[in-house]
Amino acid sequence: MYVRVSCLVCVPDRPKLTDSYTEDTWMKLRDAVSAIQNSTSIKYNLEELYQAVENLCSYKVSPLLYKQLRQVCEDHVQAQILHHTESLDNLSFLKKMNRCWQDHCRQTIMIRSIFLFLDRTYVLQNSLLPSIWDTGLELFRTHIISDGAVQSRTVEGILEQIERERNGETVERSLLRSLLGMLSDLQVYKDSFEQRFLMETNRLYAAEGQRFMQDRDVPEYLHHVAQRLEEENDRVISYLDQSTQKPLIATVEKQLLEEHMSAILQKGLRILLDENRVCELTLLYELFSKVKGGLTALLQAWREYIKSFGAEIVSSPERDKEMVQELLDFKDKMDHVMQRCFQRNDSFINAMKEAFESFINKRPNKPAELIAKYVDSKLRAGNKEATEEELERILDKIMIIFRFIHGKDVFEAFYKKDLAKRLLVGKSASVDAEKSMLSKLKHECGAAFTSKLEGMFKDMELSKDIMIQFKQYMQNQSDPSNIELTVNILTMGYWPSYTPMDVHLPTEMVKLQEVFKLFYLGKHSGRKLQWQPTLGHAVLKTEFKEGKKELQVSLFQTLVLLMFNETEEFSMEEIRTATGIEDDELKRTLQSLACGKARVLNKTPRGKDVEDGDSFQFNSDFRHKLFRIKINQIQMKETVEEQVSTTERVFQDRQYHIDAAVVRIMKMRKTLSHNLLVSELYNQLKFPVRPADLKKRIESLIDRDYMERDKENPNQYHYVA
Repeated sequence: MYVRVSCLVCVPDRPKLTDSYTEDTWMKLRDAVSAIQNSTSIKYNLEELYQAVENLCSYKVSPLLYKQLRQVCEDHVQAQILHHTESLDNLSFLKKMNRCWQDHCRQTIMIRSIFLFLDRTYVLQNSLLPSIWDTGLELFRTHIISDGAVQSRTVEGILEQIERERNGETVERSLLRSLLGMLSDLQVYKDSFEQRFLMETNRLYAAEGQRFMQDRDVPEYLHHVAQRLEEENDRVISYLDQSTQKPLIATVEKQLLEEHMSAILQKGLRILLDENRVCELTLLYELFSKVKGGLTALLQAWREYIKSFGAEIVSSPERDKEMVQELLDFKDKMDHVMQRCFQRNDSFINAMKEAFESFINKRPNKPAELIAKYVDSKLRAGNKEATEEELERILDKIMIIFRFIHGKDVFEAFYKKDLAKRLLVGKSASVDAEKSMLSKLKHECGAAFTSKLEGMFKDMELSKDIMIQFKQYMQNQSDPSNIELTVNILTMGYWPSYTPMDVHLPTEMVKLQEVFKLFYLGKHSGRKLQWQPTLGHAVLKTEFKEGKKELQVSLFQTLVLLMFNETEEFSMEEIRTATGIEDDELKRTLQSLACGKARVLNKTPRGKDVEDGDSFQFNSDFRHKLFRIKINQIQMKETVEEQVSTTERVFQDRQYHIDAAVVRIMKMRKTLSHNLLVSELYNQLKFPVRPADLKKRIESLIDRDYMERDKENPNQYHYVA
């Protein structure tokens, strides 16, 4: 069964479209637009007006409606052209311009709300037609802002306000924000404003940069630049278009930084580093990192500063006493700057290392020698400056400086000499610290570098074991001595060479030496013992009027004091003859006994120095609060001759190394040109050497028939088997 249902839909009556209706409706709409443009009240209901637009669009008169609306708006805008504004100052003109713009925007929004149906149908469907809002912008741009006089005055006024603000005056930022927003909305911002603005900015900061660089010091100038950059960034946030930020900041950086990089570095970097101005150095790095080539220029200046300052420390003989401490302090200071100011930049770290390596080797050998002596001062007993942890930190810092030195063999020679003194005289502050330093050197330079130093420690350990056995041996002797003897057995290859000195030992000492020699050679046949009296020391039991004392003295002091068991007074000549001690050593020995703090001898005549005609008497009235008194030998400061001697030994060792390296290379290569041989030698040798020295060693080996020149090519060498 089929049922047919009919439905009726009620549609509101549309007014019948007639020319009369269209004309009346348009008049009504035009009146409404006119009321909006003149800021008067609208006679009609907005909903009614909206409906009227919809009716007209529904009956296909949209093109006509759009055209008529555009014409009405254009007529109004043309009437708004700013005339008779010449009498207004720039700020008043800008305010008037801003009111005109704000009114236009408000009116366009209102008109669009009435003609919204037209905007969303007809205009939307025709891509070539601008929307009602865009039409409003186009009309304002065409008839107002494109007017040469209006545009010029607007831009001039804005630039004037910005310049006032840059000079410290207060301006209406909201006004500038509105006007610059207008230029941006009208798409004339870049052409009409930005180019002029950047030109003026460039001119302003070019002049300011020149003036401030002359009038202000670098720290003040850097803070000024940072402040200017902050201000310009704030302007972008407050009223400039975001697209202006990049070229604006680039302009400021170019004129205030890039143009003055060399002047800033030459005038201020040394001052900032000398005075450790961490804040300004950080700012300098941050600012220069913004500029093309800035960090490269700063890096180069930083490197040159380190070389220059370091060379002053290293190249001044009068500063030798403090050289190592100054180097450590300087390195700490530069590390601090690196971490706090330069963000641990790898390029700056490498530049610092290169600079230290460069200046520290400007003066050959001396820094290596002084570093060795500095280590000795820290590892010697009596150094109460640091705890074990602090001492370890100091040694770590010293190793950093040590890495920069090319002539490490010079350090080794002086270090070995000082280590020997510490070990033999019992002057080492800490065995752990000594071994820690040895471990650091081994890690840095390899086992070959420390093999002799390690051998010295082994000798000391073996000597302890030998002395335990010797004491047991002496207990089994039928005629034991009342002298307790301690001997250190030193392997000659490990220890520094000492010049033997023949002195006249007491009979009991000579006898005890022979007993030990018999004991030792009985256990180690084929070995040879050479006694070194210069390194000996003793404890003497002495009786004064005050009572008994023990004197801790050197072997030379012992020989002199034992003479006074025979009689009360001796002349200088008699003591020299009896002891056999050479003159300089004898004078220092007598000076320590008769002119020092603990005067166990009296000297006639009195005085601080010992002369050949002086005589000496035992001071039985000697008093001291301690029972055991250590009488220090007057230390002769290391003479120039001793330093030269040590350096010459290093030089001699280097010659042996060069000879060995040449023979090694030639044995492997058989035939080699001079240049290639020298190149190979530089690769193998671990110390600095001049080409002239290499040439001498090659000539020496040719003379000794290890190699020969090619008969046809004198720059070619052949190995002689």
